[in-house]
Amino acid sequence: MNAVLLAVLIMLILSLLRVNVVISLIVGAMVGGLTGGLGMNRTIEVFSNGLGGSAEVALSYALLGGFAIAISKTGLPNLLVEWILNKVAKNGESKGKTLSKALIILFILIMACFSQNLIPIHIAFIPILIPPLLIVMNELEMDRRLIASVLTFGLTAPYILLPVGFGKIFHGILADNMTSSGLVVDASDIPRAMLIPTAGLVVGLAIAIFISYRKKRSYQRNERIEMEKGQYTKVGVLFAFIAIVAALIVQIKLDSMIFGAIAGIFVIYASGTVKWKEADQLLTDGMKMMAFIGFVMLAAFGFSDVLKETGDVEALVEQAALIIGGNKALAAFLMLVVGLLVTMGIGSSFSTIPIIATIFVPLCLELGFSPLATISLVGTAAALGDAGSPASDSTLGPTAGLNVDGQHNHIWDTCVPTFIHYNIPLILFGWLAAMIL
Repeated sequence: MNAVLLAVLIMLILSLLRVNVVISLIVGAMVGGLTGGLGMNRTIEVFSNGLGGSAEVALSYALLGGFAIAISKTGLPNLLVEWILNKVAKNGESKGKTLSKALIILFILIMACFSQNLIPIHIAFIPILIPPLLIVMNELEMDRRLIASVLTFGLTAPYILLPVGFGKIFHGILADNMTSSGLVVDASDIPRAMLIPTAGLVVGLAIAIFISYRKKRSYQRNERIEMEKGQYTKVGVLFAFIAIVAALIVQIKLDSMIFGAIAGIFVIYASGTVKWKEADQLLTDGMKMMAFIGFVMLAAFGFSDVLKETGDVEALVEQAALIIGGNKALAAFLMLVVGLLVTMGIGSSFSTIPIIATIFVPLCLELGFSPLATISLVGTAAALGDAGSPASDSTLGPTAGLNVDGQHNHIWDTCVPTFIHYNIPLILFGWLAAMIL
């Protein structure tokens, strides 16, 4: 059996059985390496070497957690929560509560979309924004699976469609790798090619909001997210905004979330809002909050390197090509399924493009797909799994923010909902795009 297919299936099955995601990734990597003929020693060596590739990412998220806790001490989240609570309808006014829910969803959606293009901070805003809002969500009895779906949409759809911020990076990688694989691609054509697949994400989001998770869901009150009203000062809030702006500027200038977070932390420390004797404990608490993401990313990089080392990614595509024959409809469907499997394992659409473009582009040209259809297939195949993969930061980020009180399961409350509402529509709409473009 193909090592990639088996490794991904093992990882997903164990995750669905509520085995810790880190353990699932390690077991999946071991099974994949042994099936791919690497042997135990070589598999362990490749996996261990792969851990170093995510060290920067893990440290970035840990420091962002510390920055989020420091921001919370300024009182800015308290102010935000108090303002929203004042907007929430009292005495059971269903119309007012519905409006409040709509405003929260819209606010989170805008922030998530901006984090990819306008203010490219990716998931950095989640640990700052989401935990304080859980108080409001609990009062409104909002289903956190809905918020996870909204966040993941905002973390994926903008970069897939728009050539700005992270989207510019994604489109650049897509155009460069497709060009080097035999099809000259103009980056300006990518938004047009990805419009239909992105429409699939919009449909999935609408289903999540208006059908799947519109019912109330109760959560237990938890003192970890309870905050007293009024614990903020104008000076504290002012320095919180200054810290956020400083962190954003440093991150963009140096292209480093690590130094961006440190800059923001230093501004807050300098303001006196956080006492020096409390600083160490605050950073430790913040790192604990984001530790889950860090460990999963470490394991995911090792898992990804093992899959690449087996050489079975290429074999999986070649096996699919043998089944296809000259059937374009079947070819489009199988390429998308292969892309889903590869990206679910690797956890990053950006890292998947170089792997699949070298094989998919010649195959598309041989089958007579148009340039726009080829772009749509490769781009969609790469994006598949970014939403829904247990190892993707597009699912890890929402979980980190929604699970601060231990009431939001990463697999069943984030990954399964996002897989159903985004990966399935992406396959359908990606296939449709390949057929009509």
